[in-house]
Amino acid sequence: MEFKPIKPFLSYEKQLNNLIVKKQLIIKDKEYASAKLRDICYYSLIDGYKNLFYNPMNRKYEEGTRFEDIVALYDFDKKLRLLIFQYICNIEQKVRSLISYHFCETYSENQSDYLNSHNYNNTKQNSRDIQKLINILSNEANYNMEHAYVVYQRNTYGNVPLWVVLNTLTLGQTSKMYSLFTTSIQSRISSNFRSVNEKELGQYLKVLTHFRNICAHNERLFSFKSRYEIPDTLLHQKLQIPKKGNHYTCGKSDLFGVMMAFRYLLN
Repeated sequence: MEFKPIKPFLSYEKQLNNLIVKKQLIIKDKEYASAKLRDICYYSLIDGYKNLFYNPMNRKYEEGTRFEDIVALYDFDKKLRLLIFQYICNIEQKVRSLISYHFCETYSENQSDYLNSHNYNNTKQNSRDIQKLINILSNEANYNMEHAYVVYQRNTYGNVPLWVVLNTLTLGQTSKMYSLFTTSIQSRISSNFRSVNEKELGQYLKVLTHFRNICAHNERLFSFKSRYEIPDTLLHQKLQIPKKGNHYTCGKSDLFGVMMAFRYLLN
């Protein structure tokens, strides 16, 4: 496989000159632009947000495009990330609460229960994922020194209940845990959301995990699409979203799909 030449390092001055001369981007205040590149980084700002203003055919910006236009789009997306992240965190907290409640209600508060593979949907297909999850949970319960509340439970009671250890997990790990539960426990958890069954909740969590990570890592949000999709909903029908074959053209793996997830998962 033949690779393209590596892009060379460029000083801030050369980065700006390249944008002005080669790309025909309007930059009237070089000091302001240089400060933005230091704060944000060329790759995150320019490469991340140029698409709406950039013509890939001639590799130049549309006539009249200013550096401030790209910054404005970046700032808009930053505010959007903060807003979306806030509501995904609300859902994440509720799911954690429901997982710990219904799992412990079914089994017990003992950490030995969530470290027991037989308390999951322990099929041959799931066995490897269950063991990976148990390894993560065991490490957090028995060796985590970063969270004082975990250390306190371990040293005081010799037991870290699920509602404690769940706070150390990422949303991706929490979503995976839910997916490995028995259908019975999944059903009890999903019944706390309006018109959402156990399978659909799992689909929502996969999509929200991707969008949460985009928000947390300051990546471009407004045009992001997950490789997973939310389920078809009544909202898709009511809003008369167009289809291509049997597949809705939007509201499945994009930010609009996240809005639909919010409609079903938030109070």
